[in-house]
This record gives sequence, structure tokens and C-alpha cells, in this order.
Amino acid sequence: MTTGKSGGKAGGKASAGARDMRVKVKKAGKLKHSSQLWLERQLNDPYVKRAKEQGYRSRAAFKLVEMDDRYKFLKPAQRLVDLGCAPGGWCQVAAKRIGLEQGKGRIVGIDLLPVDPIPGVDLIQLDFMAEEAPALLTERLGGRADGVMSDMAANTTGHKKTDHLKIIALAEAALEFAHDVLAPGGFFLAKLFQGGDSAELLAGLKRDFTTVRNVKPAASRADSSELYVLATGYRRAAREAEGRDAEQMGDA
Repeated sequence: MTTGKSGGKAGGKASAGARDMRVKVKKAGKLKHSSQLWLERQLNDPYVKRAKEQGYRSRAAFKLVEMDDRYKFLKPAQRLVDLGCAPGGWCQVAAKRIGLEQGKGRIVGIDLLPVDPIPGVDLIQLDFMAEEAPALLTERLGGRADGVMSDMAANTTGHKKTDHLKIIALAEAALEFAHDVLAPGGFFLAKLFQGGDSAELLAGLKRDFTTVRNVKPAASRADSSELYVLATGYRRAAREAEGRDAEQMGDA
């Protein structure tokens, strides 16, 4: 690994000098070019540096920080579910914002991968689409959730249409899970890709939540097509309850 030196004669353009200051990785052994580029990007990413400095497990933590700073959906004493929570950056942010260290609220994180312990967070190694998952998480929360968060993304294939379809399917599965666990007024936050066929998903969100927003936080890389859908004011459960009450009154 080498740090490029400023090239050219004295008095050269500042932008050239700035470019040369980027950390570069020498290709060694069987390191693929794509892997080399990824490593260079990580080494030069200011959010990666900030994550290390502030003790966050991933740069993705700042995506949640920025979205919540703007829309204030994380509140003290909430009950939250983090789907696909590994390595735990979103759980760390949410724990601070709901006051978990002061004994306020509860967070359950679920992932197929093992996650190192996070103070106060209940971590489960399980597929969130498993039949028993909604009931288990509701039990561990001690009631229905105030929010369901998902930063999950399926492994990409490089084929844009296929990758869009895969992440939409994952978001739809996360939404179905949210229907099983969300309390009235709760929120749903999930990752999508720009340009994907998300019309049906968004129509369902607009029907079941009072407000639906597409958000691209600054921490999301500029060359990435990812964005997030934030739906607040969950009302499907309340509407279904009203429908059951109306049926019961009709039968009386």
C-alpha cells in the first residue's frame, strides 16, 4: 500500500495534487482489479474513517444518522426491529437515539450471520422470513414494534434489472414482516435501488402509511443507485381493527 506523492512541477494545479494524495493499493498476488478498486475506495472514504473514530461498525451507520436527523423517526423508548442487522451499525445508532443505555425502549436485531454483542440489543441469528420469526420478535420486544428497519440488499449479479428485482423482492418481504409486527403509528425504513420497478411496493406503502418518502442520504455513495423508502404513520393495523369492529357490529 502506498500513498501517492504530489506530481508535476511546483505551481501545478491543486486538484491534481489532491488527486495524488489518495491512498493507492499496489496490486499483489491474485488480487482482482475490482477488489483493488474496492479496497482503495474504502481507504479513501471519509465515512469509513469517521465510523472507526466514533466506534461504529460500518459506514452505513451515518446513513441512519442523516436520515433521522432530517425526519426524526427515532424517538425515546421505542421498540425497534433491525432486519439484516449485521454488522450492527444501525443498531448502535438506534440504541443511542432511543435511550437504550438508560433503560428506555428495546431493540431486536436479526440476521442470518452471527453479530458481535451490542450493549442492550437483543440479537437473534435467524432468517427473518422463517415462519416463527414475527411471533418470536414480538415476544422479545415485549409487544408490537414502533419501527422496522432494513438495510438489507441481495448479492448483486451485475445485471441491473435482475439486481433491481432482487432488492424489490427483499423489500416486499421486509414489508410483509412489518405488517405482522408493527404497531399503529409505526414506521418502516428499507433500502431500494433507483430505477427499480417499485410501483407496486410504493402503492402498498402509500395505502398503509400516512407518509411515504424516498430518501438518499449524503453517506450513500454518489455512484451508488441505492436509496431508502421511509414510510411513517402505520395505519393498516388500525384500519383492519376498524373493519373487524364493523363486522362484529353488523353481526350483532
